[in-house]
Amino acid sequence: MMLLNLLPSSSVTFPKSHHKYSINNPSFSHPNLVSRISISPQSKFKVSAFNKIHSNPTSQIYEASKFLKTPCRFGDFGRKPTSQIVKSTSETSQDSTPDGELEKKPNKTLQLAIVFGFWYFQNIVFNIYNKKALNIFPYPWLLASFQLFVGSLWMLFLWASKLQPCPKIDKSFIIALLGPALFHTIGHISACVSFSKVAVSFTHVIKSAEPVFSVVFSSALGDTYPLSVWLSILPIVMGCSLAAVTEVSFNLGGLWGAMISNVGFVLRNIYSKKSLQNFKHVNGLNLYGWITILSFFYLFPVAIFVEGSQWVPGYHKAIASIGTPSTFYLWVMISGVFYHLYNQSSYQALDDISPLTFSVGNTMKRVVVIVSTVIVFRNPVRPLNALGSAIAIFGTFLYSQASSKKKAVVEKKD
Repeated sequence: MMLLNLLPSSSVTFPKSHHKYSINNPSFSHPNLVSRISISPQSKFKVSAFNKIHSNPTSQIYEASKFLKTPCRFGDFGRKPTSQIVKSTSETSQDSTPDGELEKKPNKTLQLAIVFGFWYFQNIVFNIYNKKALNIFPYPWLLASFQLFVGSLWMLFLWASKLQPCPKIDKSFIIALLGPALFHTIGHISACVSFSKVAVSFTHVIKSAEPVFSVVFSSALGDTYPLSVWLSILPIVMGCSLAAVTEVSFNLGGLWGAMISNVGFVLRNIYSKKSLQNFKHVNGLNLYGWITILSFFYLFPVAIFVEGSQWVPGYHKAIASIGTPSTFYLWVMISGVFYHLYNQSSYQALDDISPLTFSVGNTMKRVVVIVSTVIVFRNPVRPLNALGSAIAIFGTFLYSQASSKKKAVVEKKD
């Protein structure tokens, strides 16, 4: 009898043409229904067979509440419901089911896994073929310029074909971008110079010290960091120092190239925050595209001045050493294409994930690149060198954790 107090007094009806299926009809009676439900002849709502209601009071409450929340049908009787309220309720209940959420999460996870996979793969391919080209053609200024040139052509193609919406820019945007593009150019060419002089793994270990420069320069400009951030950069410094001392292919020019690259990219990030505040409508990929174009115009004239006179004899020497010109062309082309692609994938990953997840992913990417290049080029690695590299990268991971907490505190205050 408790069910009678839970069920509303409102009636449920069938169309007129189906009165013979009313609850009053003995053929439709249910042995556990203790009350007759009246049916008015106006509604077109279809009702399904009721679940059996047990005698236990708790079960009655549960079954009744479930009945009231769940839209019902009565087999194939009657026409389709025309009530928009019933339809809206049905659609809402279907969209908000946990099953729907479970279906979306795996799809999102799969999508991110694909983006990360492409990002890592493209970065590995770039580092391998860039180093192969530099081994026989040690002119990083020309190769770095060519990589920026390929990226510029690729972005112009995306904008012209409308595969990527072209941003609306003006003179003020170009002026604001001149500083970040200059520092990006410095960071890129310095890294390429380092790649040409030392093992790829060593360059990446030194580049893992970028958070140290970020904290130091930001603090000098007035930013403050908690003690946890300062402590996290200590293992980075210790690990990089240990790796540098024990590096078999150590070269002072390679070390300085990686260090200057860190400075360039840190200043690019800092300067971008200050100069591009009014251009947040430009997404990451378009922003990187314009930085690439401006960087090419910065770098190529300087490249001609620095090493232009050596390109022709260097080219003939490279062809003579490799035997087949097409192989050399292929290496240079792959390095240019994949340099842009891995940066494009990193921006796509950053659009879909939090900065913390991106930082952790970037740290793990560096590990994957170091291990891959050591295997491909068979660079000798001493135990202390491996230990120093591991300590430095672990410090980078600690920094990403500590800095993310700092950002969360600042956002809460704002």
